[in-house]
Amino acid sequence: MRRTDTITGHADRMRIGPWRGDPALALLSPTPGSPPSSDALNRALTSIANAGYRAVLTPALTFTEQPVFLDHGFSVRERLHLLRHDLFALPSASAPSTQLRRGRARDVGAVLDLDGLAFDSFWRFDLNGLLDARHATPRSRFRVACIGDRVVGYHVAGVARRLGYLQRLAVHPEFHGNGIGTALIGDALQWCRRRGCESVLVNTQEINQRALALYRHLGFSDEPTGLAVLTLNVSESLDK
Repeated sequence: MRRTDTITGHADRMRIGPWRGDPALALLSPTPGSPPSSDALNRALTSIANAGYRAVLTPALTFTEQPVFLDHGFSVRERLHLLRHDLFALPSASAPSTQLRRGRARDVGAVLDLDGLAFDSFWRFDLNGLLDARHATPRSRFRVACIGDRVVGYHVAGVARRLGYLQRLAVHPEFHGNGIGTALIGDALQWCRRRGCESVLVNTQEINQRALALYRHLGFSDEPTGLAVLTLNVSESLDK
């Protein structure tokens, strides 16, 4: 499995690594809110091709982050809802019979197992995906929800400048409806507010109506433009 590389230059910073362990598919992650220059993206695509990848994906990008990628031939793979919380009225960070604590290395196996139950095959995390989520922002928080010794949910949240991100939220399907998702969201929002954030963003698939309803119930509002995951066939792009 390839390691994750970082490309830097002037204000540009992008990370390149395999998507969910697929040796043919790269994930190209710019710094949130800072789309790369055209020259930096060209260098990144050349590095991706030289590493032997055949195609590349972006993480979910905002409307203002997409143009430079679209100009280089990327197309939309999937559109996502984007929601924002203003951090005024925050949900509780507790749920009955549930303990929230710091995620540790020994929790990773259980976290990845429940993530695989919560998401379809394209979106579920492997170890690299979890690490990418934790390192996507300068500061991050990894919390697990436990009932007894069993990990039944987790979240990864991050902060960049004065904006918070709920990078990942998953609850074991056996424990839906017990307030665990609400508690994890409350923990993430409270942490972001303590870190000086003015608002928090989260995205979810358009088909994930359960998550969408929960976010709206807890005070998130829909952003007008949404997000998109973009993709590019690298070999075809460099042949043009």
